[in-house]
Amino acid sequence: MKQKAYARAGVDIDLGNRVKATLPQLLARTRRREVLGKVGGFGGLFALDVRKYRQPVLVSSVDGVGTKLKIAFAMDRHDTIGADLVNHCVNDIAVLGAEPLFFLDYLGTAKLEPRVFTDIVRGFARACAENRCALIGGETAQMPGFYRAGEYDLSGTIVGVVEKSRMLNGAKTVRAGDVLIGLASSGLHTNGYSLARRIFFDRMKLKPTSYVAELQNTLGAELLRVHVSYGPLIQALLRKFNGAARAAGACPIRAFAHITGGGFVDNLPRILPRYCDAVIRQGSWELLPIFQLLAAKGGVPPDELYQVFNMGIGMVAVVAADRAAAVLKFIRARRHKAWCIGEVVKGRARTRIQ
Repeated sequence: MKQKAYARAGVDIDLGNRVKATLPQLLARTRRREVLGKVGGFGGLFALDVRKYRQPVLVSSVDGVGTKLKIAFAMDRHDTIGADLVNHCVNDIAVLGAEPLFFLDYLGTAKLEPRVFTDIVRGFARACAENRCALIGGETAQMPGFYRAGEYDLSGTIVGVVEKSRMLNGAKTVRAGDVLIGLASSGLHTNGYSLARRIFFDRMKLKPTSYVAELQNTLGAELLRVHVSYGPLIQALLRKFNGAARAAGACPIRAFAHITGGGFVDNLPRILPRYCDAVIRQGSWELLPIFQLLAAKGGVPPDELYQVFNMGIGMVAVVAADRAAAVLKFIRARRHKAWCIGEVVKGRARTRIQ
């Protein structure tokens, strides 16, 4: 059969349609009863059951996974990167107390590769199912001449919901004397990869396939560890400790900070009142080997490390001091590593690394 003109120009619509035809089966596990219609329409439909809320507030976020994609390309492994994106977005709305409702994705590439597409979508679907989040639509764009061969870009949009009276707002609730509890990350998550690649590949002359004794793993596999989703744990914590409180201001769990781009230095001030500082105690948690290696070999000042990387802490909970031990016990009982890593003191909405 003669190839169509658009396909000769680099955009194979028929291939795209064949690949997209596999979506219903791949996404079936993410479906929720509120979803209307099928994937593939002009818009995704979700019928929120407003009877469950007095004043429902929709919470949205959009993000990507940055140059972690370069590691996926180099390793030719694409089954984790979709989960990274979903989990990152879940965490961003979880810090406001929101539970996820639905997710939409964007994939742009020079040429659609069915195997790669399927692996990415499987990652989306797995993470959406684990977070009880419906994947209701997306966009796949074939853009020859725009992307390098074999490369692509991803972004995702999530929408969740929270009862207005239960929204977390650290600027109003955090106070001096509160305790900072750090929840362990799995590694770099989705931030700091441009600097990490410079250190590992340019400075240390390693390759993604290099076995690194300190990591007991290949560098590429270590860098592709999936971003942890803290969403289900946060919802469990809020039900357990904040459920009986009438308003967020009376709740023992004051706030959460997702430690993403900007590290501790830039993310903790986002949840602080203007008259409080967050003090982070170095050495109060287990520093993952990959961060030990970055610190030892990177030639990066310590203060900057804490502004670029999560340094082994992916989420920080701000908790009333008299409930900190109970919260820590609850987290650890659910097989999440966590530590008391600092406290809130009087200040000017800054992070202090000590």
